[in-house]
Amino acid sequence: MRWISSSLKRKLSVFLLLAVLIPLLALGLFAYHMAATATEEKAKQSGTGILRQMATNMEFIVQDAENLSLFLIGQKDVQHFLSGSGTDPVQQTKMIEFLSNLVYSKPYISDITIYPVHSSPPISNTTIFYTDLPGVDERITHFQSETKFWTGNYETDTATGTNHVISLVRPIRSLTNYKQLGTIVISLNERALTRILNEASISENGEVSLTNSEGMILARAGQVPYQDGKLSDQLTDAQLENAAGWLYDGTGEDKRTVLYDTVTGVDWTLTGTMPMEDFRNENSYVLKLMVAVIGVSMLIASVLVLYFVQRITNPLMMLTSFLKSSNPEDSLQTYPVESMDEVGQLVRSYNQLSDRIVHLTEQVKHEESSKKEADMQALQAQINPHFLYNTLSSIHWMALMNRDDKIADMVGSLSDFLRFSLNKGEEFCSVEQEVAHAKHYANIQSIRFPGKFWIKLEIDPELNAERMLKLLLQPLIENALIHGIQQQPEAGEIKVTAKRAAGRMLFGVEDNGVGMKSDKLADIKRELQGPEDQKRDWEQLERGSYGLRNVHKRLQLHYGIESGLCIESAYQEGTKVSFAIPLARKEEAESE
Repeated sequence: MRWISSSLKRKLSVFLLLAVLIPLLALGLFAYHMAATATEEKAKQSGTGILRQMATNMEFIVQDAENLSLFLIGQKDVQHFLSGSGTDPVQQTKMIEFLSNLVYSKPYISDITIYPVHSSPPISNTTIFYTDLPGVDERITHFQSETKFWTGNYETDTATGTNHVISLVRPIRSLTNYKQLGTIVISLNERALTRILNEASISENGEVSLTNSEGMILARAGQVPYQDGKLSDQLTDAQLENAAGWLYDGTGEDKRTVLYDTVTGVDWTLTGTMPMEDFRNENSYVLKLMVAVIGVSMLIASVLVLYFVQRITNPLMMLTSFLKSSNPEDSLQTYPVESMDEVGQLVRSYNQLSDRIVHLTEQVKHEESSKKEADMQALQAQINPHFLYNTLSSIHWMALMNRDDKIADMVGSLSDFLRFSLNKGEEFCSVEQEVAHAKHYANIQSIRFPGKFWIKLEIDPELNAERMLKLLLQPLIENALIHGIQQQPEAGEIKVTAKRAAGRMLFGVEDNGVGMKSDKLADIKRELQGPEDQKRDWEQLERGSYGLRNVHKRLQLHYGIESGLCIESAYQEGTKVSFAIPLARKEEAESE
């Protein structure tokens, strides 16, 4: 299975071959089954026709024997001979010659014998040494039958040899007083009947049996010679019910088809058996031909399937080879499009993806450069020369020594403000440090503008240890103070909030200053989302609020496009600026 699943070409080849070959094989088996069924039906019809012809021949022989018996009964020499004493040698010789002439023209008659009622010896066309006729049927009593009937198969020993015969036994009565004069026995030679059965074989190994109304076998043709007994002893399951028809007998290798028909007038039955082996032999040619056709068809189908799979998968294999040979460190090359099908569309999509990757690579390089530039600008905007920090520290101590608390407080806040701005060159700090930096800025501005504003801090204590990008809150507080609170005559409030929500830190700087009209708010939002080359226009538009754009871009560069500033404002009501950044522990932030 691994060998198949590792290659699209192999999977297509195997699945298509199965999809084509299995129905083809099923169709071949169905066709063979239909051909075998048709062959069997044809054999049944042919066998039924042969049996019908045999029955017609038997009917002719039986009718001929019947007519011959009637002729002899009405013949005047026979009536005269049986009416006399039967001791006249001339009459006996004449009768024997007469009977011999009748038998000579009918080869299927073995002998004709007349048994007189008086004690005279029987008259026959041949000398009979021994006969089983008295014991063959209980209806015969000393050869004096009162009604006409046909006997079963019995043995006679005559001058011409030992024969098996089937006889018509019929009483001879006087034409004048209807008194019984004797009995006539016309015997049909079993070998002659068997020859008739053999001349019309129903199948190669088939057998045909002639039975009487009791089911006793009268004659048999086929591979097995005549055997005395009943037909039911030869059949396993078959029960002949109608005058003609067919049925199955036996199971497995011994299964055979049984055909039967009735000989009209004597209640004889012709039964033919055809072994299933004969059908298989007849179907062997059809099977060989079917196997050859299916084999050739499967070979052609396999070649065509493999050819078409090769044609379909070859472009994909070439594209795979091209991708494997490409160096990820080098620029992506364009693959030529050679078709308009799905493979061609895939190649075109790959080429478009290559162009997109090149564009994104250049964009990432540009954004990294912009990120460093923004960080440097933020640092440069907040950091004075280092000596200024040392000088402010000296001024702070001098103010304390002179007991000028306001100057000392302001200089101390400015000193801490600059110390945080330096921050050893690090980009990230804790939330607690960022909030302290915002406090220092607010303290400085409150000394500069006493009574103009107050600041309210609502910081979740659990966020103090979380890491964040530095210098984010102070520019927003400055923007709220300059553009919100100072633009109105009365004092105002600036509220700074920080809370946790859905794995993120949510920060907000809200003032109750003059706010912004909708058109100005729309301009600011549009400028925030504009490309980097619009920076110079933004500075000309609102130089004092440049910190908004700086914070917005730094947030997007460090945390993604969804972490930019969100500005909400209502004229004469106030403005709220918020942003959200993912939670990051110290070690994660430092790794960045």
